[in-house]
Parts: sequence; C-alpha cells; structure tokens
Amino acid sequence: MATPNVNSSIDLRSGGGTAERTCQMSRALALEGATCTVLTLDIGLDAARIESVRPATVVTLACLWRRFYVPRGGWRTISQLVKDADVVHLMGHWSVLNALVYVAALRAGKHYVACPAGALPLFGRSAWLKRAYNFFVGSAIIRNASAWIAVTASEFPHFEAYGVGASKVTVIPNGVKEVDPLSVSRSGFLASTSLPDAPFILFMGRLNPIKGPDLLLEAFVLVSDCLRDHQLVFAGPDGGMLAELCTRAEHCGLADRVHFLGHVDGEIKTGAYRFARLLVVPSRQEAMSIVALEAGICGTPVLLTDQCGFDEIAAVDHRLVVPATSEGLAAGLLNLLENTDDLEQIGPRINAFVQSKYAWTTIITQYTDLYRRIIGAGPSS
Repeated sequence: MATPNVNSSIDLRSGGGTAERTCQMSRALALEGATCTVLTLDIGLDAARIESVRPATVVTLACLWRRFYVPRGGWRTISQLVKDADVVHLMGHWSVLNALVYVAALRAGKHYVACPAGALPLFGRSAWLKRAYNFFVGSAIIRNASAWIAVTASEFPHFEAYGVGASKVTVIPNGVKEVDPLSVSRSGFLASTSLPDAPFILFMGRLNPIKGPDLLLEAFVLVSDCLRDHQLVFAGPDGGMLAELCTRAEHCGLADRVHFLGHVDGEIKTGAYRFARLLVVPSRQEAMSIVALEAGICGTPVLLTDQCGFDEIAAVDHRLVVPATSEGLAAGLLNLLENTDDLEQIGPRINAFVQSKYAWTTIITQYTDLYRRIIGAGPSS
C-alpha cells in the first residue's frame, strides 16, 4: 500500500504537534509494511529529523514564501506521488500544499483522507485569508474527501460546520513512541540547561497564545508564595510571546524562578520530561496534546486544561483536568504539588494508561484498516 502523508512542515519548531503526529504515524505505517512517503516543504529539516521518520521516506519541496508556506514549483513531484498512491493523507487544513495535492488527487482519481487535527475553526490571525481559502478550495477539500479523521470526538462540530456528519468521521487519537528516560542523568540535564537543582514545573511547546503560556505564568504568580521551592521552566520556540512573558516574570519579581530554554529536542527534551515534577499543558485550544503523551510515557504527572482534547486522562485522577484559566491552573498546581504522596503515585498510573491506549503499535492498525476499507481491500488481518 502506497500512502503519501502531506504536511507543510514536519519541523517541530514551526509544525508543532501535527508535525510530530505526521512523522510518528508515517514511521509506524512504514514499519507495518506500507510504502510511506512524507511530502513537506524544506523548512527547518536536518538529518536527525529525516532519520527519525525512517523507514518512511521524506520528499521535500522548496519553499517560496515562508510566511504562508507556499511551495516553489514541485507540481511534477506532487503529481507523480499522487499517481503512485493508493490513499493520500492530508494533515492540517490551511495549506497551499494541501490544495495542490487535492487538485492532483482529483485529476488522478485518487482517494484521499482529511485529518485537520483541530485546524478547521477560524482561529488566530489572517481570518480574512482563511475565509478566502475556504471559499476557493478549503471547504471542497473537506467535503470531497474519501474519509475524515478526527484526533478526538471534540472535533465533530468542526466537521459538521463543513457539511460532514459526525457519523462519517473516524476518531484516531495521537500516538506516542516509547523512549528510554533512564538514558539521561539529572546532573547532565541540569548542566546542559543551566537550570538550578530544584523542583520545576514544565511547559513544553511554542510560546504563542493558543498554547496558553501566559495562563501558566499567571497561575505560577498566584501560587509562587505557596510553592517557594519550585521553578517554572518554559521549553519551546518563541511564537511571539517570549518578550511579554519575560517582562511579566520580571515585573512580578520571579525572573530568577522562571526559565526559558528555547526549542529542545533529543536527550534534553527527554530529560525535561523525566525530571519535571509536573508537566502543565495550559492550552486555550488543542485537538489532543502530544506533549501530555510524551510526558506520560516518561512517567511524569500531567496537568491539562479542559481545552486540550485529552479529558480521558481524568480517568487516572480527576484533578489532572482543570478550566483553561489562570485560576483553574493555580488550583490544579496546588492540588497536585502540595500532595507529594499522591503525585508520586500518579506518574506510574499515567505511564500505564498511555502505554495501554496510545502506543503506536496499537493505534496504527486503525489507519491501515481505514485505508484498506477505502480502497476495498477489507480490514487487515
């Protein structure tokens, strides 16, 4: 089965969770025997990122306009990939590359699957441009797909707004690959990040409004006197809020307790998960938090807002999901961090929960079964 997976960026700095989902899903498909190719733009890629996708392969197109991820040419490459495909997978929505692949799929009469991963609502900047995109091509991409994938059931209303009934949408959650957290020492991690040897609360992701780092900082301000021995660590690239966050921390007299690591990967990222007392995902809107799964696979307790698309984690402990407000996050921080015994028990329970439900070896069969149904081959054995 030939399955090109299309995403404008698989660079973690710019692509975020959908980039990671694309890479991990592609790798898992290839390990299952599919001929899997990732079609993307040549933004922020290095040898390590390409290697992480193997045995899937990566095909890149040059980027003409980075602001809107417009490819420079590449129509022949797109047409050939689509021609050779059994099923094409489109990740995200607001994408010139997706539009070009859609046109190629129509011309070649090929099946394609749409997985917006929470991107369908008009959220954030350039609303007028997004309306124009939907008018000319975006709405048609969704309506004409052979199948539709949601990361969580909370996306059903998004699809319904485009004329696709919830009963037609298949929910396939994010998956997570196993890591070896014991490969990183605490002393090595602290030395590489210049962090003090103190308990810390971790934020992992882009510093932009949708991810809610400002909500977490305000929550930390509210509880800082109660958690005097704790530090707050932001790990992730600047998405436009770094200066604002630094200024706010300094204004509140917390500059020495709030740290910004920038983008992290590899052993530093694993170390951040492993040695954090608590990962917090303060998102204002998210399809399903991949960083929560990554922390969970390391056995790290997780606190999320109810806008993260991962309320299932409340089955481990109801205190792990809170409202997406600074007050809700502050209450969650105190409930967990002031109960040390409970916190130590939550980590292993989250690990078992994630391992059993979200390992790629379990989830990837949902993709292969869906693809086989689309092309009429029946479910995999």
